[in-house]
Amino acid sequence: MYNPSRDEARNFLFESWRKRCAGELLTPLEDLTAQLISKHPEYHSLFNDAESNQDKDYAPDGTVVNPFLHLMMHLTIEEQISIGQPHGIREQFVRLTQKYESEHEAQHAMMDCLGEMIWQAQRNKTAPDAAVYISCLEKQ
Repeated sequence: MYNPSRDEARNFLFESWRKRCAGELLTPLEDLTAQLISKHPEYHSLFNDAESNQDKDYAPDGTVVNPFLHLMMHLTIEEQISIGQPHGIREQFVRLTQKYESEHEAQHAMMDCLGEMIWQAQRNKTAPDAAVYISCLEKQ
């Protein structure tokens, strides 16, 4: 499994946006990433200034959304949907898309559950539990 460092992940986000803005050829993953950034105009100024924002830190208290984490969670959910893992994820995505009338807003709801699963795994010092994730999604 590919596990990029914080800097590698951020560089990928910045470079995907830079290439999109410059009209350069993008890989499919870069294109998806740039599309996600384009859906978040509140992040455009940040991604237009990589030099000033590459090392920016965000407090874990949630008072300010970490745009890097937010976008990486979008990418994680996109991958989960594309490969159908964990089992049941596609069905939950379709249901939430119908509920919110937006794929993007459905993913935002899914992020809450993804974050909850990760938080529980860290707190309990266990592997992430897909059953916890799917159960949370079913309650959304």
